[in-house]
Amino acid sequence: MDKPLLRDFTKYVSLNILGMIGISCYILADTYFIAKSLGATGITALNLSISIYSVIHGIGMMIGIGGASRFSILKSQKMDKKANAVFSTSIKFGVIVGIIFSIIGIFGSKYLALALGADLSTLGLTKTYLATILIFAPFFILNNIMIAFVRNDNNPNLSMIAMLLGSFLNIILDYVFIFPFKMGMFGAAFATSIAPIISISILLFHFSDKKDVFKLLKYKLEWNLIPDICSLGLSALVIEISSAVVLITFNLVILELEGNVGVAAYGIVANLALVGIAIFTGLAQGIQPLTSKYHGLGDYEISGKVCRYALITSTLIATIMYLAISLHSNQIIAIFNSENNIAIREIADIGFKIYFLGFFFVGVNIVISMFLSATENAKSAFLITIARGFIVIIPLVLLLSKFFDMIGVWSAFVVTELIVTILAIYLTLRRKTY
Repeated sequence: MDKPLLRDFTKYVSLNILGMIGISCYILADTYFIAKSLGATGITALNLSISIYSVIHGIGMMIGIGGASRFSILKSQKMDKKANAVFSTSIKFGVIVGIIFSIIGIFGSKYLALALGADLSTLGLTKTYLATILIFAPFFILNNIMIAFVRNDNNPNLSMIAMLLGSFLNIILDYVFIFPFKMGMFGAAFATSIAPIISISILLFHFSDKKDVFKLLKYKLEWNLIPDICSLGLSALVIEISSAVVLITFNLVILELEGNVGVAAYGIVANLALVGIAIFTGLAQGIQPLTSKYHGLGDYEISGKVCRYALITSTLIATIMYLAISLHSNQIIAIFNSENNIAIREIADIGFKIYFLGFFFVGVNIVISMFLSATENAKSAFLITIARGFIVIIPLVLLLSKFFDMIGVWSAFVVTELIVTILAIYLTLRRKTY
């Protein structure tokens, strides 16, 4: 066993998993405090809104991970000026996209809420959450970009600290805004929106501590670099978009089957699942700097070994998560079911035990997708993520829900991830090296 490689793997992966758990606490904190203050209606509104957060988060990750992957490859090849140009372009492009989202938040949040399935009882809360998150989109996107570049510039510790501190303060502000200040749904969204600003402030220390770091203002936005940046990070975007599509599709199907109570139950399962997805995403992001580095150096054997370490780690994590959920599902549901609604409890309990079986395959798919993206196999990475988010899951949930109702809804996720795992293994075995 390669001890130096294993040490680097453990360092990058552990720090990124911790950071991503911190980020996912945005949603868990919102879910818990909203459940306590606004009940099932609040959880339903949050679940209808959260898909848009996934889209914003995904775009930030696409630009950040794509740009950072190219940055690492160029740095390993001693092409520092072009690497800095990639960073500058990534930042400026991210700000432009964020401003577009802000405009949508100001003028279109009501129409977006209706399109996502809000009814008269949930429209006001859904619109409020959406508008706030969208207006602060430039900060969410910029934060994800800076986290990726700081991590790839040999400073994973600061990236982790920024993510964790931002999330920790988010939880505190969630409580303060919702209860003492009685700001309701706006308070929850506003607290979540402040977190990336705190994280960015911490990440800026990376630039003040080093002389020969990215020279942001020196380089113009180079539009010709954007397709390459986006293609390398596309799998990260589709991972997040797939979460949004699954949320939207499941919400609409469940509204037909069980109404708002069903969506509230799904919200509990889905929001906890976001923590699991975040852990696997942190694992995948942790191997990205290492795989890009060794790929850039032409050491494909070491790059492949990093991927194997990640797949073993993924299986261990999935096993621990499933056992924890199976043994404690009722206690977890009770935390978010403040009204002690029996229907919510029963639907969510079955959902946890079926839905989380998919996590044995989710981790494999996310790790392989990131590995392929980081080693310039962007098309294969894209195929895996598009299969997870669109091609397989949507037909399956529509089909299985017709025959098996809610059991079919939960099972669609598991079957999708299993099918995609078979595809991912095939694509990995036939991948190109350069």
